[in-house]
Amino acid sequence: MSVFPPASRAAFAQAYPEVPHVLAHTLHQHPLLEREALATLAEALPASSVEYNAADQPLGVDGKPAPTGLPIGETIRRIESSKSWAVLKNVEQHAPYAALLADLLAELTPQIEARTGRMLKTQGFIFISSPGSVTPYHFDPEHNILLQIRGSKVMTQFPAGDPAYAPDTVHETYHTGGGRELQWRDSLLPGGREFALGPGEALFVPVMAPHFVRNGPQASVSLSITWRSEWSFAEADARAFNGLLRQWGLSPASPGRWPAGNRAKALGWRVARKLSGKLGAG
Repeated sequence: MSVFPPASRAAFAQAYPEVPHVLAHTLHQHPLLEREALATLAEALPASSVEYNAADQPLGVDGKPAPTGLPIGETIRRIESSKSWAVLKNVEQHAPYAALLADLLAELTPQIEARTGRMLKTQGFIFISSPGSVTPYHFDPEHNILLQIRGSKVMTQFPAGDPAYAPDTVHETYHTGGGRELQWRDSLLPGGREFALGPGEALFVPVMAPHFVRNGPQASVSLSITWRSEWSFAEADARAFNGLLRQWGLSPASPGRWPAGNRAKALGWRVARKLSGKLGAG
């Protein structure tokens, strides 16, 4: 049985890769996404693949918030009262979740590859959140579909590629090894679009679209399926090359969004990185 019904796959094909939209899905009863299964998974993952913080966060953060002090398994088992926000990263490290991710992406492979070519670096992330928790304002480098499994949340999403919401310099810093936290100002809010999600609903998030998330009044479980493309890697490398140009005192133009290829700047960064590696080795 398909997770994404035909109407959702058709809507996705029309909107991908640049238009955010809500899709229907049938994954919200899957046993791998039950509370105890997720707590057991969290306890088995390496520490580098688990992040959990206090849930009561501002929309903008300076650095990473501190963990709550509870072990990750107990954080998830008591998520209604633990006042936490947890993410399990790269769940495809465990075979059952790798199979689940592969099955989900296989349903959309024809639509994805028709636009942005072969899927690269496929990954899965599971978010478990206490009532009222906030995921602060940030962006992500992947194509992303967020599937709501239990509870509800509202994602406020902002236009991808618009420097009013994510300055070029922040992109450049991120793609050369820095953080991706964005500076929040209340004046940005009118430019956002709210997407309310409940069980059985999913949201497509374009590459580098800034967003923040507010959880609803119940504990929430969401699955994020992500992938990269040659196009997304080219934009990332062009951003990094712009950072290099800026260090040289230039003011480079922003990379183009899809379907722009950004090939020249991407190649420039790849050559510069290779030369730097050779010089470092010498």
